[in-house]
Amino acid sequence: MGKIKQPPFSSPTKKRGRYVNKYVSDLKRSPFHFLLWRFGYYKDPFDHNLVPKDFSYPGPSIECDKQKSCVTWIGHSSFLIQSSVNILTDPVFYPCCSPFSICGPKRKHDLPLLIEDLPRIDYVLISHNHYDHLDASCVMALANKFPECVFVVPLGVKKWFFKRKVENVVELSWGDSSQFSEEIKITSVPTQHFSGRGLFDSNKTLWSGYVAEIKKDKKKVYFAGDTGYNPFDFKAIGEVWKGFDLSLIPIGCYCPREFMKAVHVNPWEAVCIHEDVFSKKSIGMHWKSFCLAEEKMDRPAYELYLAMKEKKLDTKSFFVIDPGNYINY
Repeated sequence: MGKIKQPPFSSPTKKRGRYVNKYVSDLKRSPFHFLLWRFGYYKDPFDHNLVPKDFSYPGPSIECDKQKSCVTWIGHSSFLIQSSVNILTDPVFYPCCSPFSICGPKRKHDLPLLIEDLPRIDYVLISHNHYDHLDASCVMALANKFPECVFVVPLGVKKWFFKRKVENVVELSWGDSSQFSEEIKITSVPTQHFSGRGLFDSNKTLWSGYVAEIKKDKKKVYFAGDTGYNPFDFKAIGEVWKGFDLSLIPIGCYCPREFMKAVHVNPWEAVCIHEDVFSKKSIGMHWKSFCLAEEKMDRPAYELYLAMKEKKLDTKSFFVIDPGNYINY
């Protein structure tokens, strides 16, 4: 297992000890901005598309051959990717995502899989340290159940794992790759987001997406993490890998737009990422599980449909599935 540098990606930028986004001038993520949001200052000045009562996303059949490479949506940004190796992305199994066990955003659907139901897990990809992406109880349970499992994390996050005596951790910067024997290579790629788990650690750790190249099955998987859109990073990812068999792209948590735009794509921008990285098959994530923004819970899928139709793209190439459903890729 060794690190390899991918030259197309520049190193992350830091100012006064905190990471910054290259293409964002105003992040709007201080406690003051959060208060402004909560008091309605950023409220969108227009109504968004109302979802027809009979709307159902016209995606592909969810019939699946478990003997072939497949992916299961657990909810939010948590996926189980199965092929010659098994990968979990941002596993959150707790009923709420919050620093407090008795309050915080509650899961809006039943958890389709429990940790005890999981097959052997070889790798866990952590995009950043927000509570809806990094679940302490889940990490501890996975480390105990699968002691050989490798946690792949962004810069600065390894310390959090070491404090919990979880030491099988690989920390990557944007453009860094780890070659795990001959079966898989994982590369950290840029996203446009932010980090922090408390009032005083904002942006002290990095945020990342990942590319997993699974050699035996000749599959390329892109996990976009949590991100806003810019016309540079995703095009660069597409230029390097020339397309993906599967991409996992966020579509939710985008309203009010002025407040969310820098760090969360809306469905139209998610489709732009799908196109930029030349994805053969993409699944929408970061919606339906936790209410973290102002759009209604069913709107992301409908607006994804509208964006795909406006761009004249096949809805079977970028679609949504229900938690617990799985498809081949």
